[in-house]
Amino acid sequence: MEDKLRKYLQSRFADDVLREDGFRDQQSFHIKPEALSAICQALYQEADLDVRYLADITSVDWLGHEEEMGGRFEVIYTLCSLTHKHRFFLKAILPAENPEIDSLTAIWNGANWLEREVFDLMGITFIGHPDLTKILTPDELVGHPLRRDFPLTYEVPQFTWNLDDPPEVIK
Repeated sequence: MEDKLRKYLQSRFADDVLREDGFRDQQSFHIKPEALSAICQALYQEADLDVRYLADITSVDWLGHEEEMGGRFEVIYTLCSLTHKHRFFLKAILPAENPEIDSLTAIWNGANWLEREVFDLMGITFIGHPDLTKILTPDELVGHPLRRDFPLTYEVPQFTWNLDDPPEVIK
């Protein structure tokens, strides 16, 4: 399956696949962010590959790391072919200023909550998402807690369930 996937991407998206990595038998393709939708749609529709399952979307903040030279943020998509029992990753690098990438909700409905999580915690905008709103943090929270430059605090956030009974401060 690895060779079939590699050949397919090289034949259809040679200019959009920047490089391929293999680490501990895990295949990763680094792609141009603007090609994400086209690549995913093609993979979804290709019957021989049968890539029908988006397992996860996550991101990495490379601030202060040598990997940041290509862009501050990396969005990682875990895709699977259940028929072929094969899992692989698509990775796209985004800039520090205005990090945005196309939404995959039109292809996989399951991308909805995954993209909202990355938006809320990392601040990456998914263009075309039907309801890109916070999902984990309070509406009043300014910033994105998983960014490396988010200030560390020791204040317990107030949620609606504990407004009447304030928590004890841990010292």
